[in-house]
Amino acid sequence: FTVRSTLVVFVCVLKSYVNTHVHCFHNTCHQHFYKYIIQWISKQFYRFNSITMNDHNYYTSKTYGPTDPISKDLWVNVDQMDKEKVKIHGILSNTHRQAARVNLSFDFPFYGHFLRDLTVATGGFIYTGDVVHRMLTATQYIAPLMANFDPSVSRNSTVIYFDNGTALVVQWDHVHLQDSYNLGSFTFQATLHSDGRIVFAYKEIPIEVAQISSVNHPVKVGLSDAFVVVHRIQQIPNVRRRTIYEYHRVELTKTKITNSTAVEMMPLPTCLQFTSCGSCISSQINFNCSWCHRLRRCSSGFDRHRQDWVDNSCPDETKDKSCDIINTTQLYPFTTTLVAKTTGRSRGETTTAGASLSTSLSPTSVPTEGKTTNVRPKADNSNYSAERKGTHPLHTGLILGILMVMLIMAATVLVTVYIYHHPTSAASLFFIERRPSRWPAMKFRRGSGHPAYAEVEPVGQEKEGFIESEQC
Repeated sequence: FTVRSTLVVFVCVLKSYVNTHVHCFHNTCHQHFYKYIIQWISKQFYRFNSITMNDHNYYTSKTYGPTDPISKDLWVNVDQMDKEKVKIHGILSNTHRQAARVNLSFDFPFYGHFLRDLTVATGGFIYTGDVVHRMLTATQYIAPLMANFDPSVSRNSTVIYFDNGTALVVQWDHVHLQDSYNLGSFTFQATLHSDGRIVFAYKEIPIEVAQISSVNHPVKVGLSDAFVVVHRIQQIPNVRRRTIYEYHRVELTKTKITNSTAVEMMPLPTCLQFTSCGSCISSQINFNCSWCHRLRRCSSGFDRHRQDWVDNSCPDETKDKSCDIINTTQLYPFTTTLVAKTTGRSRGETTTAGASLSTSLSPTSVPTEGKTTNVRPKADNSNYSAERKGTHPLHTGLILGILMVMLIMAATVLVTVYIYHHPTSAASLFFIERRPSRWPAMKFRRGSGHPAYAEVEPVGQEKEGFIESEQC
């Protein structure tokens, strides 16, 4: 209170003096100098302001300054926690651009979706998606301070996490920027509570966040989420294009991130929390909620279940805003295909921030769209095959068999060469994600100038091969 009051009085006196004695500053440079001083002091005043509130539709954020006692209360002292539950990740604490899966002991609501596992990255963020894809830093993250941190450059750098059953604390302790080691170490943490509350706490920030270089790695502070959509490609039959869309992002003010500051984000109500049609269409929240009778789900149309929402014609059904429709079998007599949910562990996804970056995938690795028709063989197919086999000479079958073996071997060699030189292609991701756990780890080249994260297994198991990521 004393610091803020002193700054307020000083700024008011200085402004009054400059305004009443403008004629005294004959030199234009002097006038600009004093105006600069006033702006700088005003900036420091707002910097020390105790609480700043913002509404982000899905979350509300409160930023606490270094002089506010709540900032210290929000910092979790890991040293005072149960030693058996505090874990120092050995791989993340000694490598650069690594990501490891952490299982939660509770359901964590994130944008209305309940998560039971997350991916902690050395770059100062937590990835909330299902699959570590090539655009890891683009979306679906919880980032107290995403930057090019490299824990391997210092022995004192560690990545610590602690789960007490109702909250998960992840702390990046004394980590350095790889390309700016001399700037000093950073110590900060993210706390995820079982009620959906997210807290970013900062203990040691040696420089302004806005000054951190984003040339080799994105610099972000905030939250992000996305949904997956599958499209048909008319030019190529039986092939689908899968795209990840970022439907919302929370960007926090970087100038507010200093030593002994904290940010608390409270989740706002979403359509997904309503479980009945009446409560859904009568809800009074920030979103236009609609009820889909076929899915028995309330949604605004923009969440991780977007693919199910579209495939089941929910946008057409929800136009009338009525709860009278009960017999969904008569509504959709021809749609009998079970559609895979987008929240499942789908593989081979690519992503983009705000727009789309798509890749054609094999039909075996994507959900089927629309209705399918099962073609069953006729009863006399076996007789037809036997009759056809007897009409061809034996040597013709041998020649065809040899040709098939040669073609398979050539295709195998070509695919192997292609996967080696294109590690981020759909085919490469398909085989990587489906290889047996006993296969050796696959090493791929890092793309120059782009952040590439390696997804690793828990301590004591073999490291996984990494998938290249690109800057948002």
